[in-house]
Amino acid sequence: MLFFWLILIVPALYLIWKYWSFVIGAGYDPTPYEKVNPLLGLAGMDENDVLYDLGCGDGRLIISAARDFGARAVGIEADPIRYLVAVLNVRKAGQQDRIRILFGNFFRFPLKEATVVSLFLYPPVNNKLKTKFTKELKKGARIVSYLWAIDGWEDKGPLSKEGLHLYIME
Repeated sequence: MLFFWLILIVPALYLIWKYWSFVIGAGYDPTPYEKVNPLLGLAGMDENDVLYDLGCGDGRLIISAARDFGARAVGIEADPIRYLVAVLNVRKAGQQDRIRILFGNFFRFPLKEATVVSLFLYPPVNNKLKTKFTKELKKGARIVSYLWAIDGWEDKGPLSKEGLHLYIME
């Protein structure tokens, strides 16, 4: 009898965990590792930058920004399990002095410190973020998005065909 309930409950819990964040527009589908450094390179990341990764997942972008580009980074994650995984991955990578991870909805956190913002969110969420970006990001701040463009904004990146998009705040 216990086995029967486990067969029902474990998959149900997994599906809830995997898809609940679709409600806020950030279902978990991580940026492929082979796209991480090209995406950050497209932004011209260096040690003077502060990256904000909205929906940081397992922390792969923020870790790469700190380790490979020397930047400081802030990851924002609303899923408690992914948040804990990101915290552990940052510690495992030895980058906790350059990275902060915040738990919660990225719409509620100010982005004023960001010089670069990274996204792998669905188009409706990208478009909803336009107002926040316009109000909070400084002139010259860069936004990089994997896969999904921001409607109505000029993509300044040469890698659109590869799913890498660059926007510069004016």
